Amino acid sequence: MTNVTSHRYLGKGRKSVDGIEKVTGRARYAGDVHLPGLLHGKLALSMYAHARIVSIDASAARAVPGVVAVLTAADLPTRGRQPSSRQTTTLADGVVRYRGEPVALVLATSLAAAEDGVAALQIDYEPLPGPVTPTAALDPAAPVIWPQGAPKGEADLTAAHAAVARGDDQAEHKASNLHEHKQFSRGDALAALATADVVVEGTYRTSIVHQGYLEPHAVVADIDPVRKQLTLYTSTQGQFGVRDEVARLLGLRASQVTVVPMTVGGGFGAKYGILEPLAAAAALAVGRPVRITLDRTEDFLTTTPSPASTITLKLGATRDGTLTALVAEIVNDNGVYPFTLGGIMSTLLGGYYRCPNVQIDVIEVLTHKPQAGAYRAPGAPQVTFAIESAMDELAHKLGLDPLELRLRNAATTGDPMGNNDPWPSIGLTKVLEVAAHHPLWRERQPGSGIGLAIGGWPCGMSPAAAICRVDTDGVVRVHVGSVDISGVNSSFVLVAAEILGVPPEQVEIVTGDTRSGPFAGPSGGSQITYSVAGAVAAAAREARRQLLEIAADMLEARVDDLDIREGIVQIRGVPGRELPIGEVAKRAEEQAGGPGPIVGDGKAAPAENAPGFVAHIVQVEVDRETGRVKPLRYVAIQDVGFPLNPLMVEGQIHGGAAQGVGWGLYEALRYDERGELLTASLMDYTLPRAADLPPFEAVLVENPAPNGPFGARGVGEPPITAGAAAIANAIRDATGVRIYELPMRDEVVWRALQQG
Repeated sequence: MTNVTSHRYLGKGRKSVDGIEKVTGRARYAGDVHLPGLLHGKLALSMYAHARIVSIDASAARAVPGVVAVLTAADLPTRGRQPSSRQTTTLADGVVRYRGEPVALVLATSLAAAEDGVAALQIDYEPLPGPVTPTAALDPAAPVIWPQGAPKGEADLTAAHAAVARGDDQAEHKASNLHEHKQFSRGDALAALATADVVVEGTYRTSIVHQGYLEPHAVVADIDPVRKQLTLYTSTQGQFGVRDEVARLLGLRASQVTVVPMTVGGGFGAKYGILEPLAAAAALAVGRPVRITLDRTEDFLTTTPSPASTITLKLGATRDGTLTALVAEIVNDNGVYPFTLGGIMSTLLGGYYRCPNVQIDVIEVLTHKPQAGAYRAPGAPQVTFAIESAMDELAHKLGLDPLELRLRNAATTGDPMGNNDPWPSIGLTKVLEVAAHHPLWRERQPGSGIGLAIGGWPCGMSPAAAICRVDTDGVVRVHVGSVDISGVNSSFVLVAAEILGVPPEQVEIVTGDTRSGPFAGPSGGSQITYSVAGAVAAAAREARRQLLEIAADMLEARVDDLDIREGIVQIRGVPGRELPIGEVAKRAEEQAGGPGPIVGDGKAAPAENAPGFVAHIVQVEVDRETGRVKPLRYVAIQDVGFPLNPLMVEGQIHGGAAQGVGWGLYEALRYDERGELLTASLMDYTLPRAADLPPFEAVLVENPAPNGPFGARGVGEPPITAGAAAIANAIRDATGVRIYELPMRDEVVWRALQQG
């Protein structure tokens, strides 16, 4: 880190503002909400990937003591609506299209009774054929999942996590399992590849990966049946988007739906409204509050994991290592509903490095599996694994240092991304330069099992507002409408404290619901700090202005002669002439004809995003007899712009790097040929444990964002992008063998060693 002496509080690590509540169990989650008359909901999930619902006999379920209602699609106010995404699904109507699709909802006075009710349901299915892999789905003889054409929705909330320019649609718009075919191109890539001095090529496969949050999806829907007012208490990353989508689906005005965001036990792009429409529809149907909480297996079966991808990539270069051509095909398994990641994947794949000739074809395929969704930097781990593995192979083929090859071709500000838009301010070369001087890289020896990879994320932006009020007790209360999923409130505290000149302990962040909180975008895409911190700063500056004007009158001094330090308004150079800000606030609230209470509002609407780039260096040990890969050291170098709260930033980097290890070595949702999930519990789905992770070293590079508050950039997404690729390159360095699929489990590495 660089100089932080110009700030009193910013740039200095400070503990989480809600850490005590979380570690002591006092934090309230959606599952902790208890309301009078609450009914517990339990889902009956489809046992088939594709089947016709012949009949549902609920008589035995209704006879279970405590069961109040058994709801099917015909019983809900959403009946007759064709779902267009997992976020618009309530209950299947007539046909199920993936294993785990909700078919019925049992409501009971206790969870145990609801579970007994589901067990008593008699559901008769007629199994139907259907493709569950992209290869099978693209077979001309394959049954079409949506014979009337793929559904098109008004909104896909998870897509907000990765919205980018889309490219040219090459698909014929007819009923097909090929949802979209897009091409992103510049120059003449095929001709440049044919004349390149050196070409490397490979096909890289990644698995379906679950987001791995601690808290499964949960929501409580309360209903005022007289006024048709809905209140949703939910674990969500985007309360305003959920409000709007629930209102649209149920035919309500947005003002009739209030979303109260509860503490989120992890989201990583998955919590944008999967259960809320169903819970709301059920509450309307029965006129009582309804809670739906998924257990772990249900969460694996019926949510929105990251898609599996197959990426065929060819790189062409001159003998000195200058890239001349990139030709790629990306095939994404999107599951049963459209979820297009092709834009962001192509933006990154064709944008990390300067290359005059690029052609990227993206094929988005529908299959009888759960809809794919966003997972922290959605699409980035897959394409980074491909391009960084290829760059490493190119370096080996040319006999060049892998870092020098990357530095020679690294994109800089103004260079084209894969969608041909210019990169705004980026710091890729800066993180590579820091990596070049790190001892782990500088002192490596041939075959020491050390690999390097870069990664990046555009980082989002959205308009936001904040309100800052100073109370008579001297406490500064900052009202925001954003959801804190990553510790951002612990940075907002420092922003307000810095501007107002009060100790951080004297600042409180108040998160409002959709009725009381100022607008903010969804907590995804690494945009909340970048957007909302600017609004907090503007609100704090306005509150400071009001404080100083009132204090100037009270102290009989000029505003320009005043300062605020440690919550005390002082006249510079005049000891003893001072007022606590609480007294100033009290005067403002009591003075007749005065300016009124001290309340500052602020807005922010960034016009340009601030991408974040990383360089990760990993050292591994490979057991050649078993294929077991053990990470030994992990260095994560990241351009953070300016770290408002370095402790929180380092925590984000550690967490993202750990998830990158999961992508690289452990995690995969496996389905059989009938679409049955084989890894439906934590006994089968392998998450990295503490003992599986190496020591992490976070290196913060400060390359201030031109439009970011205090120069800050988004930091949440970039840390996950490079991990799997860096591990693959470390395995290559240790063994001489290239691995082309994720995760690189023991048997995968062992087989590659036997063949190589």
